[in-house]
Order: sequence, then C-alpha cells, then structure tokens
Amino acid sequence: MIHASDILTTAPAEFANETQRKVYAALERLEIPFGRIDNDPAVTMEDCAAIDAALGVPTVKTLLLCNRQQTTFYLYVMPGDKPFVTKDFGAALRISRVSFAPAEMLRQLLGTEVGATTPLSLVADPENRVRLIIDKAAVAPETIGCPDGTTTCYMRLRTADLLQIFIPAAGHEPTFI
Repeated sequence: MIHASDILTTAPAEFANETQRKVYAALERLEIPFGRIDNDPAVTMEDCAAIDAALGVPTVKTLLLCNRQQTTFYLYVMPGDKPFVTKDFGAALRISRVSFAPAEMLRQLLGTEVGATTPLSLVADPENRVRLIIDKAAVAPETIGCPDGTTTCYMRLRTADLLQIFIPAAGHEPTFI
C-alpha cells in the first residue's frame, strides 16, 4: 500500500528535478491553487488507486507516444482507468502506428522519468516539440489528479485551471479526442 501525506497547499521545500521546479513556479505565477500529497513512489495505475483516495479525485494517465521514426511526439492524457489502445489512438488522429517513446526521450523532452509523466510537464517543452492530445473523458471531472513531474508527489487541481490557464501559458494547444 502506498503511503501518502495529508494534503498540502504549498510547493515542496526541495525539488527533485527541474521540471518539478518549473511546475510549481508556473502554478505560483499563474495563481493556480492546488492540493498535493507527498507519497511513496507511485509508478503504475494500481499504485495510483491509493493516490486517488488520498487526493479525493481521479488521477489521469499521461503517456508520451511517438511515431516509428521518433520524430513526432504526442503527450496523451487519458482517464487512469481506461486501457490504452494504440489502434484507437491512431484512428482518432488519423495517423499510422505510434508506440511508447523511449525513457530517454521522455527525460529529454519533458524532464521526467517513467511514471512521472504529467500534463504539467509541458512547462519543460517551450519549443512545442510535443503535441498535446487529451481524451475528453479525462477532463470531464471538475478536478483531476496528476503527478507534479515526480513519482513521489501527486496533486489535484481544477480541470478548468489546467485547460484554460496552465496549458495555454505553457504554449500548447490541446487536441481533444
């Protein structure tokens, strides 16, 4: 069982990586309120069941995908309980095969490790190398949960703040499927 702290409303005292620092700097600059928990490392969606309970909101699943040549990248935000089906993703966007991007590309493009991928990591992509794709069902709840760029800190924030303030400020425009 994953251990989680009580809900906190301030940034961590120390940051685990540059993406995490940028996430909290952006939230502060944009005046976006959040709740967060410190937790044991959570990498799988099974781990996230305890995170969901601690935050009181569903955690989204965020995947970095790429084409075969690893020249086009997609950050796909989907409901945590929904299985990823490559064929459905490709059909929705009218693109041929995609696969999971290598861990090295995840670190290079978004500054996160496997299991820490989050829509908030777009702050690490000012060049727009990654295209944001959002499953409409993932953003249906009023509040969502996601990692902060680490596997040891998850947060909840208003979906409207993510979609209407954070993502545009990060210079991205989502495609909804």
